Amino acid sequence: MDFEILQIVVLDAGRQRSLDGVLQTIVTGLAAQKDLALARIWLIAPGDICDECRLREECPDQRQCLHLAASDGASLDSEVRWSGTDGKFRRFPLGTRKVGHIGATDEPMLIADAASGEKWLADPEWARREGIAAFAGHPLVVNDETIGVLGVFSRGRIEERDSLWLWMFADHAAATIANIRAYEEIDRLRSQLHVENAYLREEVKDALAFGEIIGKSPALKKTLQQVELVAPTDANVLIHGESGTGKELIARSIHERSRRRNRPMIKVNCASIPRELFESEFFGHVKGAFTGALKTRVGRFQLADGGTLFLDEIGEIPLELQSKLLRVLQGGEFERVGDDTSRKVDVRVISATNKDLLQDAGEGRFRQDLYYRLSVFPLEVPPLRERPEDIGPLAIHFTRLSCNKMGLPPLKLTHDHITELTEYDWPGNVRELQHVIERAVIMSRGESLTLGLTRKQKAKAAPRDDGAVIPLPDIKRRERESILAALKESNGKIYGPSGAASLLGVKPTTLASKMKSLGIERRR
Repeated sequence: MDFEILQIVVLDAGRQRSLDGVLQTIVTGLAAQKDLALARIWLIAPGDICDECRLREECPDQRQCLHLAASDGASLDSEVRWSGTDGKFRRFPLGTRKVGHIGATDEPMLIADAASGEKWLADPEWARREGIAAFAGHPLVVNDETIGVLGVFSRGRIEERDSLWLWMFADHAAATIANIRAYEEIDRLRSQLHVENAYLREEVKDALAFGEIIGKSPALKKTLQQVELVAPTDANVLIHGESGTGKELIARSIHERSRRRNRPMIKVNCASIPRELFESEFFGHVKGAFTGALKTRVGRFQLADGGTLFLDEIGEIPLELQSKLLRVLQGGEFERVGDDTSRKVDVRVISATNKDLLQDAGEGRFRQDLYYRLSVFPLEVPPLRERPEDIGPLAIHFTRLSCNKMGLPPLKLTHDHITELTEYDWPGNVRELQHVIERAVIMSRGESLTLGLTRKQKAKAAPRDDGAVIPLPDIKRRERESILAALKESNGKIYGPSGAASLLGVKPTTLASKMKSLGIERRR
């Protein structure tokens, strides 16, 4: 065995920039040596094919074993080359057969005469057919830790001196493998950190634009008490509320009060994901997995590992794709698109919706098992019309934010402004209030604020005692007529399968709130 050539092989391996490149350079260089028929490298890794492994009965510990990672060599049949890693001996249990013995004991092995050492040969017939005369194997050790085994089969005799050269070569090869693994891990973490930083910068920008949770109304206090209860746990939370009520702020508040607060909260708007990209968005993909997959992409579940995944508008996920989400929620495992390697993640899921998912589940539009997996702790966010005490403080907060954002001197809201805002119904909730204030600040040009709430926007109409109705905007009038018709049909009943809420397809609490805002009394 030519030691100078072995040195060149190690140097060539050190120039590679991928683990596969390092391993292949090593076995290819060895296989080119005189009389060497086959060179192989096995690396220690978690057990993955235990159910189908041919050596399972011999395996003392199925948690990890030796995985065939690289192979090269030529058969006496010139058309056959042993370059694959999926043959009969792609796995060896630690402590079993010669390769497993080397990996378990850290002791090199030299079988100078294959005939006399036949008990160590996993396939004696193959050895006789290929004229194998000797075997030498050495542990790959880095910092007193065995990471794998290097083995060679030779058609000529392997002398003690050759085995010593091979041992030195194995030590250099182990260091090279360890270095490239460290390089790849650093590169992976750098890429992930870059993605997380870019994502979090955008999230912080959005969060600051919306503001913080403002208000002291009883309805909001009740919600925040529930936040304090569930935040320290790892329970999945389903946040329900109308559009614009601040469900994302509640989710962020839960995350920031949890043990996961030092890891990111990753947001996914389920309604904005095309169904053909659902798997890629959630689980990532490998390069070349589909047309346009020009590079490997990390999915949202992997980005959220150790942290929180916020699934906004969860009710918009197509029914046929919900099973894929359920699988990762149940087992904490997923595969990237185009990859057959399972990855484990530790993710807490907080989801949000403005739909009645339980009703959707009963009608077959949402998986019931997924609903119960998501709603371990359901949480309701009250609409702004149910917390009128908070409208003034919110308006003042948004006025200050808007002035700072536009570089304008501070503007003050008068008592009349607060009264005008409080009388408004706010169908768009807190988000609409923010937009109204921002528009008013823009239009003010540094002078007094004009809110611009027209009569059509103000839902002040209410029935008089005699039953007559003050004219309403068309949309409110139609809404009122629909509610009255449903109440008449249900004989004044709101709750239950035959109640008005069921007839209208809304939650009973939502209907009660709308009745209150429209001045509709519950009468039989």
